[in-house]
Amino acid sequence: MKINRQQYGIIIILFIAFAALSRLVPHPPNFTAVGAIALFGGAYFSSRWLAWLVPVIAVWFSDLLLNNLVYAAYYDGFVFVSTNFLFTSAALILMVLLARFVLHKISAGRVIGASLSASLIFFLISNFGAWAGSVYYTKDLTGLIAAYTAGLPFFLNTLAGDLFFCAVMFGAMEWVRRKHLQTVISS
Repeated sequence: MKINRQQYGIIIILFIAFAALSRLVPHPPNFTAVGAIALFGGAYFSSRWLAWLVPVIAVWFSDLLLNNLVYAAYYDGFVFVSTNFLFTSAALILMVLLARFVLHKISAGRVIGASLSASLIFFLISNFGAWAGSVYYTKDLTGLIAAYTAGLPFFLNTLAGDLFFCAVMFGAMEWVRRKHLQTVISS
């Protein structure tokens, strides 16, 4: 089957949308597709602005649903953008940048390495955000270390989630490309 660039872009967007919506089903804490979404967008979109924009919007939309439906009791009214999302989007942008450099050629080793790196990026930035935006941590090195220490139990799930969703998304996309799409996509 021969498809054009627009159809190929829609396929990429659908993969990302389904992965973002997977955050709405019950799962262990931090076992999500966030890192995989950013890496996938960075690897497969030829357009730089789509590579950054689609993953950020997909995660923002899933956050919008989560914050206002699942976690509504923890907020005082409708939440359009949470403070945490600012740090999450910073992590997403760095993960997309990582993908643009590392995943220009898809291989299992590159995807695993990028997935592990994305998990580390998310851990460092999200826990920095937890320290910066929380009243529970002192605003010194001791408080920062406490924030990172508190995040360690979630890091293993982040690693597992990124590896799992990267395997599913990249594996499925490469299968679709090899079995159902011609390698040359028409303009």
